[in-house]
Amino acid sequence: MAAHHGDRSGSTWRGHPSVPQNLRVWSTLCHYEGLAEPRSCQQQGHGAGQPGMGQCLGGSCFPDLQEQHIVLWLSLDYLCDALYLLDIAVHLHTGFLEDGILVRDHGRIRQRYLSSPSFPWDVAAVLPTDLLYLRLGPGVPAVRANRCLRVPRLFEAFDRWETRTGHPNAFRVAKLMLYVFITIHWHSCLYFALSSWLGLGTDTWVCPNASRPGFAHPLRQYLHSFYFSTLILATVGDTPEPRREEEFLFVTAGFLLAVLGFATITGSISSVISNRNAADAAFYPDPEPVRHYLRAQGVGGRLSRRVADWHQHLRAQRKLPAERSVLRHLPRGLRADVAASVHLLALRRVGLFQSWEHGVLQQLVLRLQPQVFGPGEFVCRRGDVGREMYFIREGRLAVVAEDGVTQLAILGEGLYFGEISLINIKGNTSGNRRTANIMSIGYSDLFCLSKEDLAEVLVEFPSARAMMEAKGRELLLRMGKLDVHAEAVAAAAAEEAKQRVQALETALEGLQTQAARLLAQLESSAFKLALRIERLECRPRRRQPAGGAGPARAEGRGPADAPGDHRASPPPRTP
Repeated sequence: MAAHHGDRSGSTWRGHPSVPQNLRVWSTLCHYEGLAEPRSCQQQGHGAGQPGMGQCLGGSCFPDLQEQHIVLWLSLDYLCDALYLLDIAVHLHTGFLEDGILVRDHGRIRQRYLSSPSFPWDVAAVLPTDLLYLRLGPGVPAVRANRCLRVPRLFEAFDRWETRTGHPNAFRVAKLMLYVFITIHWHSCLYFALSSWLGLGTDTWVCPNASRPGFAHPLRQYLHSFYFSTLILATVGDTPEPRREEEFLFVTAGFLLAVLGFATITGSISSVISNRNAADAAFYPDPEPVRHYLRAQGVGGRLSRRVADWHQHLRAQRKLPAERSVLRHLPRGLRADVAASVHLLALRRVGLFQSWEHGVLQQLVLRLQPQVFGPGEFVCRRGDVGREMYFIREGRLAVVAEDGVTQLAILGEGLYFGEISLINIKGNTSGNRRTANIMSIGYSDLFCLSKEDLAEVLVEFPSARAMMEAKGRELLLRMGKLDVHAEAVAAAAAEEAKQRVQALETALEGLQTQAARLLAQLESSAFKLALRIERLECRPRRRQPAGGAGPARAEGRGPADAPGDHRASPPPRTP
């Protein structure tokens, strides 16, 4: 009983069933490290051949595993060293951005990397500390602890992958699970080290020794340690009750680490969920306000179900009605490239656009509005004022009669409609009114182009306008809604109006020329008049007016006495 509960005297341990296995392990370690079995182990109560915790941490926590696969371990170590050296070489040839321009000068790249703070750490991480194996033996992997200085480079790689991957939320979850596994691995190594120091199999808390069936293999010992650490850090399941001070301290530290880990995991998962919700809110509309509005107005459940089904279809089929708001922060050129990469293939399937030039399509993709119509929903009705034209991206539409049931024709993917009401085709008897009832058979994904946007595009590309008018005229002829006589009259009126406009422009140019000539003459006359006035103002006065001579003489001097005036004034008249 005393031996089971931790009587670690030398005689007790030598009678323990696990002594032969431990002696073999310790002898192997002593052979690698060039050491003899210290007597202090027996004095401290570890037993003969039982390594201390400090030696286990300084060497290998699972020595048998490393002894059996020493070539594999060393191969993996030096493969990592080769990757570290390759990373330094890549750093010496990796350009950097300066004022937004990629610098490719190798001299400046090397100078920047060699003067960066990361270069000394990269060099320190690949220093040949493995030479200490020659003195300490390969059973002391702690000599490679300087390789941990490459951890910041790993975090940098994680950040780059997260920004470039197409599934950032899944990558964050995978990275979090990797951190959890690494933490459990290190905790299990510490648990095995503590168990080796206390004595394998001495109580129910420590790791069992090799005498227990199945635990002679190192893999089983590692799996038991990993399982035990998972129970402690996850705080799930029942763990054996600790009985020694060291065991109580280890379990308490594990529980504190578990609390910190749970807080980190909870925060990370909450961040992933909130980011996903924010991304969904940026792409998809929120159905809850519409539902609350219908519920507040007392509308029946059928309409509410239609709204819910429409939102569910958007998310299931990844339809993005808020596309323009998502791309609004991009510059116009980049926004056009993004929109073209997404919609250009669908636009080229439209028969109207197959012969159009690439510039017209790029202008169109910036103005298209995606719209999704549900089953039985009318896209347009006959007689409505036409303000948009539609392009069918996915789905099927039916041209129905006035009863709303009889299907006259089926419109499929790649077709378009509604352009006749937007283009002012001469002789169109329907004007800008819809000529048919269009109903969606199932869920249909359409592109909507407003009348203002279409007119803006056609003004910039007159050849495309002429092509669209020709196709619209052909369609009106087939439908019998084109008045040829009215078209000819309208064309003659348009030609006459054009001639009148040209005549008015010619007359206006003549009037502008005459006005310019008169304005130049007026400016010349005004300039001459100003010069004459200035000349008259500069001429000195010759005489004082008669009514003002009295006061001047009362002062003892009149105008005739002014300096420089030597002409005699006429004598005064007598009455």
